[in-house]
Amino acid sequence: MKTILYFTLLILIFVGCKNSEKENYTTSINFLVEKTQTHPGEKLMKAHCYACHNATTSEENRVAPPMIAIKKRYIFKDTSKEEFINDMQQWIKNPTEENAKMYGAVKRFGIMSKMYYPENIIEKIADYMYDNEIEQPEWFEEHYKENRGQRFKK
Repeated sequence: MKTILYFTLLILIFVGCKNSEKENYTTSINFLVEKTQTHPGEKLMKAHCYACHNATTSEENRVAPPMIAIKKRYIFKDTSKEEFINDMQQWIKNPTEENAKMYGAVKRFGIMSKMYYPENIIEKIADYMYDNEIEQPEWFEEHYKENRGQRFKK
């Protein structure tokens, strides 16, 4: 009788330990998956926009404003995500001086070339920009403070 009791106890311990180990393993896997996922708009922005709009080029050698400058010029306190996405799509489809919101950038760099990206690509990039911190150059904060009042001057 003692043998059966010991044998049953041993099986219960073995089964009990095995289940808790599996749960911890599953939890760890889920945690790692969540950490490595990135917004598709971030990848698209780096692939399609950073050739001209990256944050690492010095202020003197830029060919276009950094993405953070675009975000700050297009998004105000009352700007909805839908408005921002629409503004980005309109500008990229038809970049003209009349449609410009970044007059200083147009004056310095000229009008951006027309880009033929599908709307869903622009939407994902704009969605990412709206909801996330955008990398900014070291010089940007000072530049932004100095030129903030120039926002609406043509």
